[in-house]
Amino acid sequence: MFGIMEATRLESLHVAQDPATGLQAIIALHSTRLGPALGGCRYLTYSDSHSAVADAARLAQSMSYKAALAGLPFGGGKAVILRPAHVPNRGALFEAFGRFIETLNGRYITAVDSGTKSEDMDCIAQYTQHVTSTRTAGDPSPHTAMGVFAGIRASAMARLGSDDLQGLRIAVQGLGQVGYALAEQLAAAGAELLVSDLDPGRALLAVEQLGAQAVQPAELAATPCDIFVPCGLGGVLDQATVAHLHCAVVAGAANNQLASPEVAELLEARGILYAPDYVINSGGLIYVALQHQGAELPAITAHLARIGQRLTDIYAQAQAQNRSPARVAAQQAEALLYPR
Repeated sequence: MFGIMEATRLESLHVAQDPATGLQAIIALHSTRLGPALGGCRYLTYSDSHSAVADAARLAQSMSYKAALAGLPFGGGKAVILRPAHVPNRGALFEAFGRFIETLNGRYITAVDSGTKSEDMDCIAQYTQHVTSTRTAGDPSPHTAMGVFAGIRASAMARLGSDDLQGLRIAVQGLGQVGYALAEQLAAAGAELLVSDLDPGRALLAVEQLGAQAVQPAELAATPCDIFVPCGLGGVLDQATVAHLHCAVVAGAANNQLASPEVAELLEARGILYAPDYVINSGGLIYVALQHQGAELPAITAHLARIGQRLTDIYAQAQAQNRSPARVAAQQAEALLYPR
């Protein structure tokens, strides 16, 4: 546990359980230097508690980088709830999680993430005000997709010489709330869509509604395309996957896409432009952060529009310094989080 904390420079780790509801939860606070830690709550099955802690810590670190580079007055945190085999009362479980959040006295603000939904946030909100993404606040997924779409256009301009997506072959891996919303925008822009999802029904829906071509999940990464768009869970880009990629750009919505930091250098060596995930997928965080502060939608939309320019600047600096965009983005974030 302490090894994980040291490797990710985690500020603190908080654990709670409630036998009455089945709650087993972990909250990782990476940094509160710039403000309270803001980050979603995952509700997933984990093989063991060590895996859950590692997931929370890595995601919390990404959230700190994401908030810092987006210029938000928040730090980074993440919660994971280990999903039990049987849940007597889901509402009661999330109410217990709300009581857990309240014990942190505002140091952590939660939101929806993989496995959770706005109704869960409503349950949490009964016991703490440190929550967003409720049904009243709204779902951040469309805003994440908007930001990723802007980032894809910026990435296409940087590597392919044009931000016009008409006729580009774009492979979308994962058609959850963000992935499907993004696929809709890409189809409207005239892209030729290749799609995959572990749920065949989601892929079939994209075929029927968007004119996409369905590809088996195990085959999509190796399918020739212009832009590969990972929108599922993290760790999809490892040494083996990168060796089989046939694309010019990797730019997607998934968190922690790189199985290890070294993978960014493998992509760079292969001439594949990588959009750092915590930059391109920051739209959801921007939405929940500004909405939590009471900002109006036009101000939020204007902030989302800066994602493309932020990536463009990172790409330019990476080229000038002969470094990977991932290394440049991490250095920029760390300069904000750990000033000398």
